[in-house]
Amino acid sequence: MIHELRIYRCMPGRLPDLNKRFETVTLKLWEKHGFRPVGFWTTVIGESNQDLTYLLEWKDLAERERVFGGFMSDPEWLKARAETEKNGAIVANITNRILAPTAYSKMK
Repeated sequence: MIHELRIYRCMPGRLPDLNKRFETVTLKLWEKHGFRPVGFWTTVIGESNQDLTYLLEWKDLAERERVFGGFMSDPEWLKARAETEKNGAIVANITNRILAPTAYSKMK
């Protein structure tokens, strides 16, 4: 089991738009494609309060590639993304890490 830590830094003032897109569109499509989200967080204290951080669980890298590839090419996602970004980009940049558990980690 591996985990993927993703941090989306939003354009100024666009974090509410990103949260709305996850709540109303993204999570439904992720369910269809087989994503397993572990949790989502916003930053209260830290470098920026315009960040959405989330953690995904994968069996292995092959599953991640297959599932993410299907999602990114899904016409429903492409349409929803374009619609939600008609007033400009929501996300300024994405930080992504693939994490493997240590022998002493509670999450395996």
